[in-house]
Amino acid sequence: MKRRKFLKATGAGIAATGLAGVLAAHRAPVFAQANTVHILRWNDFVPAADKVWREVFVPEVQKALGLKLNVETVNANDLPARATAAIQSGSGPDIIMLLNNLPHLYSAAAVDVSNLAGEIGKAGGGIYAPATQLNTVGGKWVSLPWAVVPGLIAYRKSWFEEIGLKEFPKTWAAYHEAGKKLKAMKRPIGQTLGNTFGDAPTFTYPFLWSFGGQEVDAKGKVALDSKETVESVRFLVQFWKDAHDEGGLAWDDSNNNRAFLSGDISASLNGASIYVHALNNADKVKTEKGAPLHTDILHAPLPAGPKGAHAYHTAFNQMVMKYSKNAKGATELLCWAHKKENYEKWFVVQKGFATGPTREWEKHAMWNNDPVMLPFKTAPLGQSRLMGFGGAPDKKAAEAWNKYVITVMYAQAASGKMKPEEAVKWAAGELGKIYT
Repeated sequence: MKRRKFLKATGAGIAATGLAGVLAAHRAPVFAQANTVHILRWNDFVPAADKVWREVFVPEVQKALGLKLNVETVNANDLPARATAAIQSGSGPDIIMLLNNLPHLYSAAAVDVSNLAGEIGKAGGGIYAPATQLNTVGGKWVSLPWAVVPGLIAYRKSWFEEIGLKEFPKTWAAYHEAGKKLKAMKRPIGQTLGNTFGDAPTFTYPFLWSFGGQEVDAKGKVALDSKETVESVRFLVQFWKDAHDEGGLAWDDSNNNRAFLSGDISASLNGASIYVHALNNADKVKTEKGAPLHTDILHAPLPAGPKGAHAYHTAFNQMVMKYSKNAKGATELLCWAHKKENYEKWFVVQKGFATGPTREWEKHAMWNNDPVMLPFKTAPLGQSRLMGFGGAPDKKAAEAWNKYVITVMYAQAASGKMKPEEAVKWAAGELGKIYT
């Protein structure tokens, strides 16, 4: 290629600053690629949050960092498959959102972001302990926690009052009795037991723990097949039949939202997306008496079993991929996005559906706006156990979670396909294949 033709094609500025390097490398520079960051995230259950990324962050990132930001969103259930495909091909998004402890599965493909995690923690009053466990492997931060979506039970206040309850039941036994009465009034409890990322495992894992069951012991040996686990499955079988919409066996994380908003169920474990949607659409989403539905919704933690009450709240993390051609730009983007003045723009539109990864967000003035959302404010502080209990939330625990072993155990028994003892033995066998 003649020099004049080359300059015309690539621009005099490139030639003036880096022509020698280009000629030495025998290839043209990929400045367009180097100035682009592609981030893959979930389709947020609060659509306004996705709009912040696309309509606010994109132009602001261009201005502040000189980066063209490409925001792609998919169903959260599709994120693991997309991550696997990108890693295997060695190309794909520069940043991938990974839920819960999935960073442990993909840690070999991650850029070490320990320095940035340290800065975020220091600036925000400390990162929550569960987030540290979910995002670190071998002492290194392989991903950064972006947010936690607490799972609490949304319930119809007036319907529970009609059966004589001014407060939400504190135990599973009491919730069972309440559910019987509600289902008799054609107002069943709505709960998914499907293979879906959020509402199913965040129900089944704490339910197991509340009866004293655990996946493995402290040495990593499978300990699921126990009388405590069998008791929990037996309880759920009857609870399911007496109190639940039995179609929940096939639900994903959106079915219960629709069922609640349409008045078909009385309660459901969920993030705050049901309430936030009802609040944002108060003129359209009504009770059977014509009042705005959000005025009849309250939130409560999961009830207690024989071994106490437990919770798991869905973690949303972001990993910079090692194959990225612009890992530096991707890291700069996350650094920028976690700065308080930027993160806040995303945080406030969530209205409490998602909490921040550090303690400082508990103090935000937003929480003063709506007392119905206050249970979400400090929900991450009540999370004392993680998947893999009583072992670690490691790579094996991530595989078990991603294969829905615990959820399927309960679903098999609730559907009548297996007796409780059979379902427990099946699940213990599946865990055995993972933990060998």
